[in-house]
Amino acid sequence: MKNAIVLCSGGLDSVVTAHYVKSLGYCNIKVLFFDYGQKNIKGELKCSKICSDLIGADFVKIRLKELGEISDSLINKGGKFKMLGRKDLKDTSKESEKWYVPCRNLIFLSYALALADSELMKKTKYDVFVGFKNEGKESYPDTTDEFVKQVNLIGEKSCSGKINVLAPLIKKDKEDIIKLGEKIGVDFRDTFSCYTSIDDLHCGSCLACMLRKEGFYWANVKDETKYLAN
Repeated sequence: MKNAIVLCSGGLDSVVTAHYVKSLGYCNIKVLFFDYGQKNIKGELKCSKICSDLIGADFVKIRLKELGEISDSLINKGGKFKMLGRKDLKDTSKESEKWYVPCRNLIFLSYALALADSELMKKTKYDVFVGFKNEGKESYPDTTDEFVKQVNLIGEKSCSGKINVLAPLIKKDKEDIIKLGEKIGVDFRDTFSCYTSIDDLHCGSCLACMLRKEGFYWANVKDETKYLAN
């Protein structure tokens, strides 16, 4: 039996990753969700739980209150955000910086490795999966292929045995992930991407919503997401 821990925010990329892991034959899966004071937690938590139920996984929620207090990201703090249009997606580097939570994925993966190592010490091996995707030159520093390689090296030094940290979608663009999700039967209505919403509806104009819209457009897949702004 293959075992997996999947970091799942309820977002499109991580939900597709979770379903993809299930399709690979992993039978015993833990979906790992983090509450770090993000203002969009209602939508994220709802979709992460739905994903966990659909793939028959155990749902594990970890609270990281302090990370939200340290972070000055607009994901955690109040403040105005730019309502974007398609033309703004030509260069999103400055906008991306406003939403970056420093070292978030390193912290998340440290907890995932700790969970996997505790199981390994009980003679059960888990692989750890993340839904990182290709963002090109505008990638966050903790979503790159090099970052994943370094985390694996850290795991080799800090854990009691070999634990694989895998990012199966990291070479794909958003439209490729949507096509994969459609192929394996993901209902995209049960995914949540919006950075700004305190409810479970997408705002339709933040960076994450716009990238979501573009992904469906280029994948030529109908976008059934309900946006407050079109």
